[in-house]
Amino acid sequence: MKLDSSISAVITGGASGLGEATARALAAQGVKIAIFDLNEAKGEALAKELGGVFCKVNVTSEEDVDAGFAKARAAIGQERILVNCAGTGNAIKTASRDKATGEIKHFPLDSFNFIIQINLVGTFRCIAKSAAGMMSLDPLPCGDRGAIVNTASVAGEDGQIGQAAYSASKAGVIGMTLPIARDLSNDGIRVNTILPGIFNTPLLAAAPEAVKAALGAQVPHPKRLGNPDEYAHLALTMITNSYFNGEDVRLDGAIRMAPR
Repeated sequence: MKLDSSISAVITGGASGLGEATARALAAQGVKIAIFDLNEAKGEALAKELGGVFCKVNVTSEEDVDAGFAKARAAIGQERILVNCAGTGNAIKTASRDKATGEIKHFPLDSFNFIIQINLVGTFRCIAKSAAGMMSLDPLPCGDRGAIVNTASVAGEDGQIGQAAYSASKAGVIGMTLPIARDLSNDGIRVNTILPGIFNTPLLAAAPEAVKAALGAQVPHPKRLGNPDEYAHLALTMITNSYFNGEDVRLDGAIRMAPR
């Protein structure tokens, strides 16, 4: 797929972090951008800077997602690119004992479901609705009608203590990549997933520099946190290389996460 002003893209979680970097990289190629996010201030500012459109979208809401795609398509046309970066996490053990009181607690199921609904179901909701729109388009000369990039995590393969919900949600994204790519193959829509390692995103913004340095030192090479621009570079490769399909690719400096 050649990137230029004839192409439109939707980026969920596009107001910051990995999504923002990808929105900027696509816009630099002339692609028209729609940003789905809950942060209105950042989303509106970035959309204005890039000449795109902001849509306040909670990916767990069917109504929000439908309204977001309707607004985006009215402003920039039917998207050929979807990049799913919306997501969150928590750190709760499956069951644990309070060291002071001896009280035993288990992972609240509402908290588990919350993560699954955002990271897994929200991602699938956006994929399904975007793919249905892409199917209405004529194929490009390369044969593509569209390209979808999802964001999983290395935690989907080697989750740490307290990451049961997060790891399950990201493993689900990994697991559905190939069957969705197969579902959409006859219509020329490609689907790939990136598994980032430890990246310097807003989730780590409040961490002290010493903590960030310690995290970066765990990476075999290069010994640092990943940069959002590096995620964006891989996302654009997945989009532009028309033989890239049905793949789950780690982007992690060769790290394999320890139990904690």
